[in-house]
Amino acid sequence: MPSDQDVTALLASLQAGDDSAMDQLAPLLYDELRRLAHRKLRYERANHTLNTTALVHEAYLSLVDQTQAAWQSRAHFMAAAAKTMRYILLHYAEKRRALKRGGGVPDLPLDEVHDAITDERAEELLALDEALQRLAAFDPQGATIIEYRFYSGLTQKEVAEVLGLSERTVRRHWRRAKTWVKRELGDAALED
Repeated sequence: MPSDQDVTALLASLQAGDDSAMDQLAPLLYDELRRLAHRKLRYERANHTLNTTALVHEAYLSLVDQTQAAWQSRAHFMAAAAKTMRYILLHYAEKRRALKRGGGVPDLPLDEVHDAITDERAEELLALDEALQRLAAFDPQGATIIEYRFYSGLTQKEVAEVLGLSERTVRRHWRRAKTWVKRELGDAALED
């Protein structure tokens, strides 16, 4: 794993307008992005057409396309990558649900992805997203911490760094928000 200082320096160069910094950054973080994508896809069916590499590449293209990003650290970048991967999978789940209910022709390049997510998994992803949106209405920090911990796989220390909070505060919000989501969705939600 590259040092946090190397990644932070490249992120600062990228923010300063050095387009070559992203080309240097991608190889440094590629394995970590693949592990993150693999975690996100581990609950999908075995013959998922959206594989780990495809998810990493879609997220990478989305992150590179952001002109106003202000990456502060490796943890901040990885949190953004995880959030991007989450939205990609949610988009696929929404597509699948729309197709299941007689929706229109899928957009490219997602024309094959609607088969990738099982109906049950698509409903679970959408239910979790809806629960997080409800949670964010009264506990935005809790919702963000769940997103970073559950979807990103960030440690409590990394979440604290990204959000500028103490680890103790992150733990407190994590426990409270996780309990609320479990009550909303059932005990199987947010297994560690």
